Amino acid sequence: MHESIGLTQIAIVIAAALAGGLILTRLKQPPILGYIVTGVLLGPSAFKLVANRGPVEVLAELGVLLLLFVVGMELNLRSFKKVWVKATLCTLAQILLTSLITISLSFYFDWTLALSVLIGFVTTLSSTAVVVKMMESMGEMKTETGQLIIGILIAQDLAIAPMILIIQNFGQSWFNAEIFIKFLFSVGLIIAIITYLSRRQRVRIPLAKIVAGEKELTALASLTFCFIAAALAGKAGLSAPYGAFLAGLILGNTHERLVLIETTKPIQSILIMFFFLSIGLLLDVQFIWDYFQEVITLLFIITVGKTLLNVLILHTLKLPWSKAFMVSALIAQLGEFAFLLTTVAVDADVISPYGEKLIISLTVLSLAISPLWLLFARYIKGLADTNTVSVREFLKDYCIQMLDKKGHSRFTLKQRKNDLKDHDSDVVVKNYADKNKQ
Repeated sequence: MHESIGLTQIAIVIAAALAGGLILTRLKQPPILGYIVTGVLLGPSAFKLVANRGPVEVLAELGVLLLLFVVGMELNLRSFKKVWVKATLCTLAQILLTSLITISLSFYFDWTLALSVLIGFVTTLSSTAVVVKMMESMGEMKTETGQLIIGILIAQDLAIAPMILIIQNFGQSWFNAEIFIKFLFSVGLIIAIITYLSRRQRVRIPLAKIVAGEKELTALASLTFCFIAAALAGKAGLSAPYGAFLAGLILGNTHERLVLIETTKPIQSILIMFFFLSIGLLLDVQFIWDYFQEVITLLFIITVGKTLLNVLILHTLKLPWSKAFMVSALIAQLGEFAFLLTTVAVDADVISPYGEKLIISLTVLSLAISPLWLLFARYIKGLADTNTVSVREFLKDYCIQMLDKKGHSRFTLKQRKNDLKDHDSDVVVKNYADKNKQ
């Protein structure tokens, strides 16, 4: 009887998720938002059609592994090499500054140190799925700006492994030699694999050659490689998702990369659907209502603050203000890895149910408003491009006004800008000086 209930739940969520994904796709939004909304509607906060999350949670955990596995396979390390300096420095600055800010906010919101660090990590990470969807709609994927954004997203994805390790061991002393060695080993292993794979041509592994041409076996072989790597990483005390990510990195740089991605993606898409559905089932609407002021305040701080902080970081890295602003607006939302880090924190018992509900609420709302925030940012950028005068032009205009002391007819700002475009600044200033002498 219990299995019958589980199958009924799975049947309900699959049909509803398909409808939610189709609706959001028609609205030109990522289908993952539809999955989350579907989970909210099916869960305890709305129609309560799925009261037991157990059957869905098992599939959601598999979805997490495959999410990181496919992310690893799709990383283009050669493209990343072109922007890796800016992307890595940007990500490191994001992690450091955001964590310092959230730790400072903890004194006001009465958070524990673990919760403030977790929120700092979560705020750093952006949604690869949502950002890529928005860039595709804007035609930015192959531009210089688009490549930089992809580089930042890759750097953030690479940072997830040490973040998981930090959260897992947060309650223990970092003077523990075993934990310190694990941390160094996890970071060093990623660096070594990336360095090796990015310097060589596509690698060959026996597994890919054995199943070449057998589509039925290719997907199974890929998943087997993923789960073996995840199991070994878990047994080594790192984390199963970390192992899945490394497996994806390795397979993503083989000659059979495209075939492996093509055969694995359908399975991954189904399990990812369950992952985001489970997040929707977790979302507590009553919690948002009870802590409405706190949730909305934090959502505003995260969205606006993350954008402004990234603008400053990117401009410090020599990006023009306009480009830095648009890149920052695109990556202003919280990402799907926020759910993974929250799950790790709950399993490690380092945050309370309040912290879990707070992060899930902020992440879902942030993903929901990200398209609106981008539209607002583009509107602001359009106004700035239309009305803003550069500092050099402003100084020229100021000199002109200083010379026009006798009340002669003044040109409008627009006329002066056009005048300055057509003449050398010295000639313009001289002409105005001659007028005042007459």
